Amino acid sequence: MVKGYQAGLHLSAADPSAAGHQDRWSTPHIRSTIAGIMPRSQRSVRARLLAARRRSPLLGRPGFLIRRLHQLHSALFLEETRGFDITPVQYSLMTALAVRGELEQNSLALEIGLERTSVAEVVPRLQRRGLLARRRSAEDGRVKLVRLTLKGRALVRGMARPVRRAHERTIERLPKSERERFLLQLIELVEANNDVGSVPFRLPQGT
Repeated sequence: MVKGYQAGLHLSAADPSAAGHQDRWSTPHIRSTIAGIMPRSQRSVRARLLAARRRSPLLGRPGFLIRRLHQLHSALFLEETRGFDITPVQYSLMTALAVRGELEQNSLALEIGLERTSVAEVVPRLQRRGLLARRRSAEDGRVKLVRLTLKGRALVRGMARPVRRAHERTIERLPKSERERFLLQLIELVEANNDVGSVPFRLPQGT
């Protein structure tokens, strides 16, 4: 077997026709062969990605696309919730309190994946509007507990429908059959990389 293999190598080096046969397995040939056996749907996705990257290298960068999509969603959120004067971050914070009840400020930061300093800035603003109430813990006076007021709960309920429309509009250009898959892929990315960076997020536990 070894002698036959060596003979084949010798023939390829000496015989131009054999060398030509070997050239068929060069990188371009391998690429075309792989493309030939790749499922048509996969070839279509690959072709569309390559075409997008030719238009701009930014379209091949997940980080840029995620940042841009966040900008677009923020604009849709503000458009749908005009009149409430609440930002997406503020609504996330209030939603966490509506679901979890009274929370210590550091725990609240974990619930929404936000820096503690940012939470310390957002909470007083909402408190001044009568949407949140704060008190010191009876067990530890250094700990500040935050909860929604009745006015805050009413605002969260009142915003639910326009907020849902903003999220729906963010992905409505995707085919209906792909929207749930897209959301699941986002969840998978967040969960798989949750330990990256300096801002923790307490992942909800479940089955």
